[in-house]
Amino acid sequence: MTTTPETSGPAAKAPDAPDAPHSAAPDYRVLRWLVAATFIVILNETIMINAIPRLTAELDVSKSTAQWLTSAFMLTMAVVIPITGWFLQRVTTRQAFGSAMAVFATGTLLCGVAPSFEVLLAGRIVQASGTAIMMPLLMTTVMTLVREQDRGRIMGNVTLAMSVAPALGPTVSGVILDVASWRWMFLLVLPLSIAIGLVGLAKLTDVGETRPSHLDWTSVVLSALGFGPLVYGLSELGGEDGATATAWIALGVGVAAIVAFVLRQLSLQRDGTPLLDLRTLQHRTFTIGLALMAVAFMAMLGSMILLPFYLQDVHGLDELQSGLMVMPGGLAMGLLGPQVGKVYDRVGGRPLLVPGAVGILLALTLFTQVSVEQPVWLVLPVHVLLMVSLALVFTPVFTLSLGSLPPHLYSHGSSTLGALQQVAAAAGTAIVIAILTARSSARAEAGAEPLQALVGGMRWGFGVGAVLGVAVLVLALMMPGRVTAQEGAPAPVAH
Repeated sequence: MTTTPETSGPAAKAPDAPDAPHSAAPDYRVLRWLVAATFIVILNETIMINAIPRLTAELDVSKSTAQWLTSAFMLTMAVVIPITGWFLQRVTTRQAFGSAMAVFATGTLLCGVAPSFEVLLAGRIVQASGTAIMMPLLMTTVMTLVREQDRGRIMGNVTLAMSVAPALGPTVSGVILDVASWRWMFLLVLPLSIAIGLVGLAKLTDVGETRPSHLDWTSVVLSALGFGPLVYGLSELGGEDGATATAWIALGVGVAAIVAFVLRQLSLQRDGTPLLDLRTLQHRTFTIGLALMAVAFMAMLGSMILLPFYLQDVHGLDELQSGLMVMPGGLAMGLLGPQVGKVYDRVGGRPLLVPGAVGILLALTLFTQVSVEQPVWLVLPVHVLLMVSLALVFTPVFTLSLGSLPPHLYSHGSSTLGALQQVAAAAGTAIVIAILTARSSARAEAGAEPLQALVGGMRWGFGVGAVLGVAVLVLALMMPGRVTAQEGAPAPVAH
């Protein structure tokens, strides 16, 4: 499948009605299996969060090391997602779907039987490679197939996979960990992913056309050298040894490689073959939405990784109890997603974005007040507020951002959005864990009780989220209510 100029304009109508784009509604049934598969694979992005406290003991690793089971997943997606733009141009929808589910199932099996932390980490990387194909496949298919007047409603359902699945990951893992080993988080997902893959292949139809394309391996190497060391360096800043020379070197290498990657893309744009076409950033709404989504995911994942430590280490809850504590928020987010999409179609983005951004800031600010003495049930309403507010933000941002691009940039826009989303989430996780570790150690050395020292670190970690919440609000105020005709109009490919 592809979204080349030849297929992403007129081909945005239903495959069975190529000459009558307005006479009948397109057949959206192809999206059902893409959404179902994407939900399953993205669920695994955060499924490890609730298990990290147990894994630190069972696998004898530190918190900063264990969090790489989540960070490596997101970083792999960030590196692989740009490659999928090239991949999706060369293969059909069914081929891309089958490849993604096969790779994901292989990684899931490897995780389920992993004898050590290193093998488990490798399995997570393989899982992430399959997940990285599904995300842009779903988003590009939506933008190619769905009519503009239906995008809010459809994108609300897509939010179930893109945002709700990560929110429900800790709950699912909590239920499983209460009755079984952490391995069953993967062994139970394995047959489900295989079943969805087989049924999906039987039901899916191809959208768009394939065409030969060139993959710039230099760009692939530069993206890997940029994002990996950058987040590694951030995570090491809060390690037991503090800000070591290794951490600063990693940060320097990461920043330098990212700069080189950007320069490489700008150079390749003159030939029309960049790995990521940065002309997407010439569209103001897309650029603001990209920044908003990155900051929101940093705040979301940073907070999500702190909550299990607070609920389990401070209040003594087990994995099931802590999972159930955050379940209402994830369910509320899921139920609101389609409704938010319908409201967006009627009133536009701003009536949803601004209240959502205010709610995110309020919830993250309240989390900075956690304490040892605070009743644990107070986490519940604050977490629900956070998830509901995120639901109000994500659907409008996805729809406005990609809708502001001309059709020939849909695949590059979805790849850029997906890649930066994962890097931001990984960076948010690494930064929060680094601050938690550093602040807790400092308070312990100053003579604070262990639990008080831990909570002090958590407050600072949630404080990072609150600062990010301010940025979310500022960016939300800059977003338009709807995409203008000029922004979303088709444009010729520059060669």
